[in-house]
Amino acid sequence: MNAAVLLIASAAVLVAGYVFYGGWLARQWGIDPKRKTPAHELKDGMDYVPAKTPVVMGHHFSSIAGAGPINGPIQAAVFGWVPVLLWVLIGGIFFGGVHDFGALFASLRHKGQSIGEIIDDTMGKTAKRLFLTFGYLTLLLVVAAFSSIVASTFGTTTAAGAAVEGATLAANESTAMISFLFIVLAIVFGFFVYRKNAPIVVASVVGCLGIIAIVAIGLNFHPISLTYNTWMWVVGAYILVASVTPVWILLQPRDYLSSFLLYFMIGAGLVAVIGAVLAGQGSFSVPAFGDATLKGTGVFTTGTAFPALFVTIACGAISGFHSLVSSGTSAKQLDNEKNAKPVAYGSMLIECLVAVISLCAIGFVWAAAADGTYASPTQVFAGGLSSMIATFAPGAQNIMYQMLILAVSVFCLTSLDTATRLARYMFQEFFLEQGQTAKDVTGYKKVLANPYVATAITVVLGVSLGMTGYSKIWPLFGAANQLLAAIGLLAVCTWLGAVGKNNKMFYIPMVFMLAVTVCSLVQTITAKMKAYVSGAADFWALIQSAIAVLLVVLSLVLAFIAAKTLIKQHQDKKNTKPEEAA
Repeated sequence: MNAAVLLIASAAVLVAGYVFYGGWLARQWGIDPKRKTPAHELKDGMDYVPAKTPVVMGHHFSSIAGAGPINGPIQAAVFGWVPVLLWVLIGGIFFGGVHDFGALFASLRHKGQSIGEIIDDTMGKTAKRLFLTFGYLTLLLVVAAFSSIVASTFGTTTAAGAAVEGATLAANESTAMISFLFIVLAIVFGFFVYRKNAPIVVASVVGCLGIIAIVAIGLNFHPISLTYNTWMWVVGAYILVASVTPVWILLQPRDYLSSFLLYFMIGAGLVAVIGAVLAGQGSFSVPAFGDATLKGTGVFTTGTAFPALFVTIACGAISGFHSLVSSGTSAKQLDNEKNAKPVAYGSMLIECLVAVISLCAIGFVWAAAADGTYASPTQVFAGGLSSMIATFAPGAQNIMYQMLILAVSVFCLTSLDTATRLARYMFQEFFLEQGQTAKDVTGYKKVLANPYVATAITVVLGVSLGMTGYSKIWPLFGAANQLLAAIGLLAVCTWLGAVGKNNKMFYIPMVFMLAVTVCSLVQTITAKMKAYVSGAADFWALIQSAIAVLLVVLSLVLAFIAAKTLIKQHQDKKNTKPEEAA
């Protein structure tokens, strides 16, 4: 298979999906550019802050991306490039895009409130509380998984305690230094844009020059040298502060600047793939339908294509975390309802393109990935693309490798900040009635609904779970995340039905995702319990099994309530007389 043809054809399919299917969805749901958005209606300078479309796009894109569209396709490449590519394209256009766009639209019509409040509106208070519990557990896994990825990218040791040496150690220390400087740069950028009203174009140019400067500094000066466990707590302290800071100080400027890294990463991927092919060395060695002998080795996932493929590739096709971002932070910043399509549906399809680029990257270094040369999917991604670039620009390989590693770590930090903020919202909502704030309640509810208390509890639980290592968390996170996608689809579907809008495009995605993820979680529970009983796993296997059981039960109960709601809506519509409908 020619990697350039695969990439260009995939991009064309995604563009067509955005124009035609995305446009059809906007017309079906009635996107209204004249309607006042929650960012303007409830502007508070803390969470509700209207922002220019590129800024919201940068926040949303950076938050949902993380390491997902890179890790997933690379780990799932063991099933073959054909299944991976089909799931990325079909999943992105007809599953993920619908999920993300629908969640943002529903939240815009609910004062920027979360999926939990939307469920409360259509399925009742019990369903809302079940969802908040479900969503919070999933976000704890997000915090655990991504904090572990960041600590692994920065640390002098691995999660298992082994020392990192040589070029990898230098790269880790450089990435840590650059990431720290990037946060400082974002705060300065936000101050001048939001407090000194600096023109966004001028500020963007200066910001991009600043990124180049901090990369140069970090590559040549990186005195920060900490172990994995130490970095875990440093990252915990960072997200503890970042997730309660007003969005204009850090979240908006950092996410906007980090989006340039993502655009750079995509551009570098396109240049790398096409350039290597033109240089006559653009090999693509991933087999069409996989190699069973490689499952569970190196960077590859285990299991059968169903359900493992659809759980492993999340952010590059559909991800439940996206619905929480859409209805948690992005809906509170959107300046105009017409921007919901590019921000939500468009970002999802760009993420699909990143997933295809990741597939091309492992295709170029397939042999090295198969024999265990690379320790992580992130290294496969950076190594594959930088090696492609080396085929026509040898001197650029090292700097490109470092830039790509940096981009992934920045997105993980972005996802961490957003996930912690969203978990705080959910934790607070659990103790509040609709329309209440922490100031309106008393007793233990007042304490637990306090934003600082809610954030501290989330950080401690998430980081403690992340101490067990990324590899132990990711399989459970993947299934929980995809199950959350099924619940998000159920929530938006029932709401659209309640307000009389077309919701049939949700039926197949929500049933499919529910079946896939329940099956995957049952397999996870069985495997972890067998490992614990046989002595091959520690106490954390029991904790993870308990979380998995709880997620399955919660999802099935929510699915039952949603099914009852949809059936009732259908019967009410059927029983409505023609003159009443008119």
